[in-house]
Amino acid sequence: MLIGPDQVRSRSLAPLEQWFSLEPQALLARSGQLSLEFAWSRPDDDPRELSEIPELRLWSLRADALCPWLPLLLDRGNGQLTRHVAMLLPHQFSRTEGIRFAPDSLELWMTHRLFLLDHWCRSHGLNARGNLEQMAAVLGFELDGSFWQGLD
Repeated sequence: MLIGPDQVRSRSLAPLEQWFSLEPQALLARSGQLSLEFAWSRPDDDPRELSEIPELRLWSLRADALCPWLPLLLDRGNGQLTRHVAMLLPHQFSRTEGIRFAPDSLELWMTHRLFLLDHWCRSHGLNARGNLEQMAAVLGFELDGSFWQGLD
């Protein structure tokens, strides 16, 4: 899905509108299938990663706030989920190690998102804990075996 410069500047979530109308079960069925591409031009000598561009971060923060299920839908195999989270959290980038999130920030965001999405799924009669665990693992977040205890 392409997000154009005008949509970025106005923080328009129009590219995601088709997802807003889907029922929770239909959203979960499309888990890992969404790719977001930013059509954002920049000079050839601009060394920044996309997650370092304030306009793209602001668009991503708004999308994350209004579409809390977005991380479940993003493609995990091609780095979409990792890039999205990099738009939201402090991190460092290394050519050899890739993105390394600030551990405390990742723990807080991931725990919050797991609680939120588990509650959202269960309130619609769905169980996505396995999917949530995979999402966490892709980001390098290990869940303790007792994480879900007491949440039913």
